[in-house]
Amino acid sequence: MQPQPVATEASARDASPSHEAAAAEPDIRLHRVSKQFARPDGTRFDVLRDVSFDLPRGEVVAILGPSGSGKTTLLNMAAGLIAPDGGEITVLGAPLGPKVDWSRVGYMFQDDRLLPWRSAIDNAALALEAGSMPAAERRKRAGAGLELVGLSDFATAYPHQLSGGMRSRVALARSLVSEPDVLLMDEPFSRLDAQTRATMHNELLRIHSMRGMSILFVTHDVEEAVVLADHIVVLSARPGEVRRIVDVTLPQPRLDTPAAIALTTSLRASITEFASAQETSS
Repeated sequence: MQPQPVATEASARDASPSHEAAAAEPDIRLHRVSKQFARPDGTRFDVLRDVSFDLPRGEVVAILGPSGSGKTTLLNMAAGLIAPDGGEITVLGAPLGPKVDWSRVGYMFQDDRLLPWRSAIDNAALALEAGSMPAAERRKRAGAGLELVGLSDFATAYPHQLSGGMRSRVALARSLVSEPDVLLMDEPFSRLDAQTRATMHNELLRIHSMRGMSILFVTHDVEEAVVLADHIVVLSARPGEVRRIVDVTLPQPRLDTPAAIALTTSLRASITEFASAQETSS
């Protein structure tokens, strides 16, 4: 990760496979990335400034920060949806642009974006329809994706027949059917109740342990970041700048453990401090 991570309760590393993976070329690297947006009057303002961090191969990185700090903008730049105004981004070893193999990158949005007229299996297969894959293979892959998230019995159900958690599972299956090496997620569980969100966290950790893909996700939920991430990037208020990068090597499961609670408290204090500093300087 860049810059040097802040020491935490669990910053010591052993010679684990994930540590070996981290020594390899990162799947995503952001180096001194900046972004501006235009106001209605034509003037421009800084959204992100000089942001640098890595997504190590096979690991999970969470982006935290106050509202308006540019978290989703960062994710969309990593997805190639927005171009940075300054700095460099590499994805799977290639600079942003046509050289990136985008078929190896999945994106799970904040809204499930399921098409109401399509069944669960047809929604899951949607991610494969842009290519030349035969319909039978697309359906087979979609069925396997639903099985992976525990929804095989609901393959023919329509979105209105599914609970919020089940809809999120379909969206996750759709993100995974292309078997991506990198999964980007924009607050994908924010609309779920606490119990369902905890279930989805366990599902994501289980799938990650099976697939080993790299995950970069944005969240407002500090506890979610602590529960899921190997590294947590904390941004300041706008313009978003990296203020902390925390290595999290707490053993799983982490939910409600004393060390996880302590780290959650520390991170919340940091975010409050950064937000207050921005209000004072405004």
